[in-house]
Amino acid sequence: MIWDDLDAHLDTLPGTMSAYLGRLDAAPTWTRHPDATHYAASTMKVAVLLALHRAAEAGTLDLAALVDVRNEFDSAQPGTPRFSCDRHDDSDGEVWQREGHSAPLRWLAERMIVRSSNLATNICLGHVGLPAVAEAWALAGARHSVTGRGIEDFAAREAGITNLVTAADLAALLGGLATGAIRPGPLASPAGCATMLDVLFAQELREDLAAGLPEGVRIAHKNGWIPGVRHSAGVIYPPDAPPYALVVCTTTDLANGGPSGDETSDDACLVLADISARAWAARHDLRPAG
Repeated sequence: MIWDDLDAHLDTLPGTMSAYLGRLDAAPTWTRHPDATHYAASTMKVAVLLALHRAAEAGTLDLAALVDVRNEFDSAQPGTPRFSCDRHDDSDGEVWQREGHSAPLRWLAERMIVRSSNLATNICLGHVGLPAVAEAWALAGARHSVTGRGIEDFAAREAGITNLVTAADLAALLGGLATGAIRPGPLASPAGCATMLDVLFAQELREDLAAGLPEGVRIAHKNGWIPGVRHSAGVIYPPDAPPYALVVCTTTDLANGGPSGDETSDDACLVLADISARAWAARHDLRPAG
């Protein structure tokens, strides 16, 4: 069996390799440690995006509003000083060019996804709040994922406050947005889900799951990495088969790429691209809904 062979191969690699593969609204065809928790890296930004759009639909937040672009944030650990992001660890210079000025919240939300801007993420988090992100995870059906702090909130990290994801939870979140764009669901309106999917389609950092797909295949996805971690979660839209969700989370020494924004593929990227290529080859054989 193709998935048995893939599991056997992944068993030879260091660290924890988690995965979820399945058509939307169907039981998964293949999973591997789907409920194992991993440090979230930038994949948690999808939950922040959902929280922002939910607040906008509720009328409590205006995504068109201009907000200050400042690199100073409240820590999730009470009683500690405010913190800031390291510009050199951010993959989006465009947001930093706005520092000291203002930018539309919607634009910042988009940069948070398409270039994985850490500065934009923390600004967005400051406006929507961590409880709203927790609610977004819960509505998606996530069971283990947590967004407890902003990016580079080291005081909170030292206090044990962290950000975690699982492959199954990311599949539920991305799959929920994809199905929610077709018919009403719990996450947001169909128009809101479609708008969020368009942002995920515009992802510019494509060195892992997208690299395993043929040229031109549409994928709505978000990836994340730090040394020792490489994740990617997406929904793939083949022109000749139903769409499917694919998530791979790895905590491994193979994730040895450079700092955020270095698009050079590391060995973990190659693993994700290989899994994506295998899933693509099996796209006609994934378990159907019902």
